[in-house]
Amino acid sequence: MTITKTLKVRVKDNHSFSLNKQAKSVNYVWNYLNELSHRSIKERRTFMSDYDLQKYTNGSGKELGLHSQTVQEISKEYVTRRKQFKKIRLNWRKSGGAKRSLGWIPFKTGAASFKDGQVYFNRQHFKVWDSYGLSQYKFKSGSFNEDSRGRWYFNVVVEVKVEQSKGTSAIGIDLGCKEAATDSDGGRVVGRQYRKLESKLGIAQRARNKRRVKAIHAKIKNRRSDDLHKYSRHLVDSNAAIFVGNVNSLGMAKTKMAKSVLDAGWGMLKTMLEYKCAHAGVVFEEVNESYTTQTCSSCEEIPASSPKGRAGLGVREWSCSSCGATHDRDINAAKNILAVGLDRLAEEKVAAKHCPSL
Repeated sequence: MTITKTLKVRVKDNHSFSLNKQAKSVNYVWNYLNELSHRSIKERRTFMSDYDLQKYTNGSGKELGLHSQTVQEISKEYVTRRKQFKKIRLNWRKSGGAKRSLGWIPFKTGAASFKDGQVYFNRQHFKVWDSYGLSQYKFKSGSFNEDSRGRWYFNVVVEVKVEQSKGTSAIGIDLGCKEAATDSDGGRVVGRQYRKLESKLGIAQRARNKRRVKAIHAKIKNRRSDDLHKYSRHLVDSNAAIFVGNVNSLGMAKTKMAKSVLDAGWGMLKTMLEYKCAHAGVVFEEVNESYTTQTCSSCEEIPASSPKGRAGLGVREWSCSSCGATHDRDINAAKNILAVGLDRLAEEKVAAKHCPSL
């Protein structure tokens, strides 16, 4: 069994001039299609499809220095975004100025290939830091993308073989602010990468050193991503079922805890676990985490001594007044989340047994 996966590698900086030139042409085509579509809607009350738009751009790739499939992909992407945002005119892509659009050069399957240790696209060779062994993959669709620091990356969709997880156990995960994630086995992701570099970021911002500010933000993002990737990979390789609390990260991001919530990267961790579990055949579910912090994982009761409300947020360890068990706050919650997840699996098996059509 094979699945599709997107690989991302960095393009060496000496190709920036060529890629920036193509990105400007992409912006030109996008803006032309934007105006063309808007006039059609305004004057004829007609929404042009990507097939209709392509008729007006046929043959323009050679003059603009773009691959013909890149021009076609721009039309397809434009129509997709127009439907998504439900607007008759989208934002213009800007090639210069302080608010310029980051570079983007899409392509279809067959337009890019790997030759002589380099990516071959649009009659040009691009040197990359090949950390995946790209020669063993057949490229599908993808794009070249620029980040805020002016660095270019090659993103391509490939097919890979599914590797079934050899794990046999189950684990629950409690998401938090002090520590981004704590599992029922005692494993943790400390997180708080923004907090660690917040003072350096403040110094760079007060000095108006934009280049340094961008570099620090990138370091924070990369560190957070690296921590969560390593942690999620370890969980998927070691378990057959993973359960996580259904904490509302978007809702909490609108509260006074927004900085800590966004720094923890809960949504990023959930996304990583979801697709990695799907690839490895591991069960992944979000379960109701209500009262998991207050409930004793040993006697399954809510004792008077358990941490409750805002006053109990600072309590990290507590002893159950019913059975006397001592708990770490986060590990206890993770164990309760695991118990809820296992109960749900048991109920689903019973339902499937009595109703095979389900």
